[in-house]
Amino acid sequence: MDITVLDSYDAMRRVLTAPVADRAEIARPFLEEAKGMYRYFPGEPDVVELHHLGGGFRLDADDDRYFPALDLMGQADVWTRVEHALGRALGVQLEAAPGITVPDELVVLIVLAHPDAFFIDTNLGMSANGSVTGYLWINIWPTPEVLERIQATAVHELHHNLRYANIVWDPATVTVGEHVVSEGLADAFARQLYGDLGYARLGLDALEDDAAFATVVSGLDVTGMQNFVAWVHGDEHARRYGAEPVGLPTGAGYAAGNRLVDAYLAATGQTAAQALLADREEVIRTALARA
Repeated sequence: MDITVLDSYDAMRRVLTAPVADRAEIARPFLEEAKGMYRYFPGEPDVVELHHLGGGFRLDADDDRYFPALDLMGQADVWTRVEHALGRALGVQLEAAPGITVPDELVVLIVLAHPDAFFIDTNLGMSANGSVTGYLWINIWPTPEVLERIQATAVHELHHNLRYANIVWDPATVTVGEHVVSEGLADAFARQLYGDLGYARLGLDALEDDAAFATVVSGLDVTGMQNFVAWVHGDEHARRYGAEPVGLPTGAGYAAGNRLVDAYLAATGQTAAQALLADREEVIRTALARA
């Protein structure tokens, strides 16, 4: 697999030095290099609109915070660190599971976020997606904590990319349990390589919350992706995106996934890399039997 980390740093600098009225069209070419990540969207997706919906830096307004933040990303060598981390992680994964299907190319788009209150206070400065085979998107506001975890974040998303190159994700029938287990497996893989930095920050506060864990477990058989934001990300995200809250703190699904997967790995003696394609029902059944 060829790993292509797009040079979005220089592209974003060009965008931010242009007049506001021109920025969307200047940004469009580099955003369209990763347009394939939207291939399951209905119709013809507009990459600029989706950039904004995903929390990317605004292309229609000036913000004096953008250039210093972009400079921080450059000084932290984010693009090189992500590329090296993905190459290393791919090698570890292929050694553990040499027969898996991998995409021919992985296109990686790293973008600067817009630091509104929700992105900073609830998302904790990071959003990413690696679920569409062949594409990986990382959207960050470069706080010290986010920059420290950037390799682990990329590796977490690589795990999703490889899992769903081999397991079919049907939006209509997929369960909350699959999503929760996939987050736990991805975190476990990132922790295999980076220790505690591999925990998704979103779920850290809920790791020891037994009530939240029990609530997530009660919803593992819920189907349909429209329900996932509430069960996996929690009530604040549900309200933000128009879903019905189910009484969960932020990141509860991530925390529950870590607990389930850790119990499963302990019971089976596998590494996270070896468990890439573990069946969600087996993970859940084995983990709950140890509870």
